[in-house]
Amino acid sequence: MPTVQSRLWRYGAGGAALAGGVALSLKLSGLDRLIIKHFQDRAKRPSDRELVAELPGLHEIGHGGKRSAPSLNREFLGRLRKLLAIVFTGPFCKQSVLLLLHTCTLIVRTFLSIYIANLDGSIVKAIVERRLDIFIVQILKWVLVAVPATFVNSCIRFFESTLALSIRTKMVQHAFKEYFQEQTYYRVSNLDARLANADQSLTDDLRSFSTTVAHVYSNVSKPLLDILFMCYTLYRMASSARADLKHSSLIGVSAFLVTGGILRVFAPSFGKLVAEEAHRNGYLRYVNSRVVNNGEEIAFYGGHRVEQSLLEKAYQALARQMQLIFNKKLWYIMLEQFLMKYVWSAAGLFMVAIPIMSATKKPRVSGEVAHAPDTGGTQRPSIAVYEASDMEDSTEVTVSDRTHAYTMARNLLVSAADALERLLASYKDITELAGYTSRVSTMFDVFEEVKKGNYQRTTVAATAGDGKWNPSDYRNSHQVLNLGVAPGQQCGLVEEQEDRLSVIEVPVVTPNNDVVVDKLSLEIKPGMHLLISGPNGCGKSSLLRILCGLWPVYRGRLVKPPTRHMFYIPQKPYMTLGSLRSQVIYPDTKGDMKRKGITDDALMDILEIVHLQHIVQREGGWEAINDWQDLLSGGEKQRLGMARLFYHKPRFALLDECTSAVSMDVEGTMYQALKDKGTTLITITHRPSLWRFHTHLLQFDGEGGWRMEALDSSARLSLREEKEQLEAQLSGLPTMQKRLRELCTLLGEDSVLSSSPLPATGPTFGVPDGE
Repeated sequence: MPTVQSRLWRYGAGGAALAGGVALSLKLSGLDRLIIKHFQDRAKRPSDRELVAELPGLHEIGHGGKRSAPSLNREFLGRLRKLLAIVFTGPFCKQSVLLLLHTCTLIVRTFLSIYIANLDGSIVKAIVERRLDIFIVQILKWVLVAVPATFVNSCIRFFESTLALSIRTKMVQHAFKEYFQEQTYYRVSNLDARLANADQSLTDDLRSFSTTVAHVYSNVSKPLLDILFMCYTLYRMASSARADLKHSSLIGVSAFLVTGGILRVFAPSFGKLVAEEAHRNGYLRYVNSRVVNNGEEIAFYGGHRVEQSLLEKAYQALARQMQLIFNKKLWYIMLEQFLMKYVWSAAGLFMVAIPIMSATKKPRVSGEVAHAPDTGGTQRPSIAVYEASDMEDSTEVTVSDRTHAYTMARNLLVSAADALERLLASYKDITELAGYTSRVSTMFDVFEEVKKGNYQRTTVAATAGDGKWNPSDYRNSHQVLNLGVAPGQQCGLVEEQEDRLSVIEVPVVTPNNDVVVDKLSLEIKPGMHLLISGPNGCGKSSLLRILCGLWPVYRGRLVKPPTRHMFYIPQKPYMTLGSLRSQVIYPDTKGDMKRKGITDDALMDILEIVHLQHIVQREGGWEAINDWQDLLSGGEKQRLGMARLFYHKPRFALLDECTSAVSMDVEGTMYQALKDKGTTLITITHRPSLWRFHTHLLQFDGEGGWRMEALDSSARLSLREEKEQLEAQLSGLPTMQKRLRELCTLLGEDSVLSSSPLPATGPTFGVPDGE
């Protein structure tokens, strides 16, 4: 008989041989080098914190305020209730009907599961009793019940998908309505910093939220129904057999509470992890969109390596976050499967065995066939699920009865355990839903805030607080200027009046809270054509955005005509998707054009004014559809923008360098035609050729000051010509002075201007070599 030492030696030798064989296999296959290289590359990789630190604005973009991590709390329930109120508007709405149908299919599926469990027990009982006729009948029932069972299963998936699509449709309709009201789409992207990727929130986040809501409802309601009805069935079975229920119930409740508590303690914060993953995914899309939108500039600079590096780092940050989620799911799912499959299976065996072993009567179940053991008896199905009166007919508990009861109880208990497993596993789905709910709710909150004029944007705190304008430290209007409101809050008055445009003590404040003008007051009457000039960054374009209502009025009073009487033309006109006609009548549609009584011939007359009549034939007619943003030249796009003015006929036209790529003769023709039609011009331009079309001048000095005066274009042009002549003459003075000094040095003589010493404009040259 081998000793303990010999056994240990034998096992050790075998283990060493196995380890040597594995090492040799790795060496021969080359996997050892791959494994070593993997760990070396992993050691060289920067940590997640270092990688995130290298990405500019990853945690600044879209984080306009302090955010709490999404979790299962009252805040989550309040947000979810608010979002669901958008979808389920009444008991008879489409979403409510779909939810009801989905619930009905779940209930039917639960009853089918109970029936199939009973049928399974009957089949096993027939096998044990060796009753071929009963076995064939039960098999036929099994095959027949498969048709409605598979149909119900398919209906569950169908209604879940349809419900998710219906929820998404309702959410998207509401989101688009809010997004395009009161210029929210502009304010969210340009005046507020809390939503850096509104496109992702409107697409991916709404899709994920809708899908997760429908999935969580199925994963919570179906297990609850299964647990309720199956536990009730098991209770009726055990009660009818006068079995011991206390110990089984105690085991089941204890297993549920203990495993649920363990999973809750060790469950990672999936809501926070999923929200961070969505944020990094949005940042990757943001970086990629910058490359698409600025491809020409990047190509000119040759900055592809920098952009590629940023994209790779953004993707690595997303991949790191996804891998972190996978790693946490690995151990959590391992713990979850161990507790729910093996611990619960062991507890389930006890729960099934104890009632059967302690039963004193034969249980009766729905659909069971009663017969006398010795003569075969007459077959009669029971009417009730469990009839206590029938127990008196046969009190003997046979092996087949125990087998039937055990098979049915085991199937029901397995289904109930599976329902409990899905119910506890749904905690992970609910935490993910909390993350999506937080992002979608934040999006709607931002929409609501910006419509009220409340904005949040990251700014640099002011360093002075004396109330004086200081360009070097002017960053926060509330702290420096004492505007009386917090940065981002609109407290000025905005009124609408016909044929009046008036600005009364309104500060010009940029979205970054840079105050470029403290108080601006002016009034523009119809026929008063205003030219705005000044250095770059002095507030010219900012004033036009305030007049159009794009930027908030922090203080003072703004009186302006209705939006339909004002039309703004930027330097780069927007070309919409659609036909050539759509480019001229934008933002009207073809139906709007017909209701106004405007024909294509009238549009052709407009194109003749802007010298674009040839474009209709060149592009294939009014219905031609092309990528107009890339197809048309810069000058053609600017002239199409001016054509929109002639189509809409506004009373006030706000023109921001909108003809910089148009020749001066065509430009003059268009401006004169606008004046002839009674349009009041408010123009930003650097071309002196447009002065003659304006009557007043608003000039900014770039230091926060401004002045407004009548514009005499002839006098101003003559002054400008004189200025240019003096500049041309004085530009040659340093060269002439330098040459005079050289000649005096070469001749060894003094200049007749020696009594007025020449200013030292450059180095004094000696005699050149060879002289």
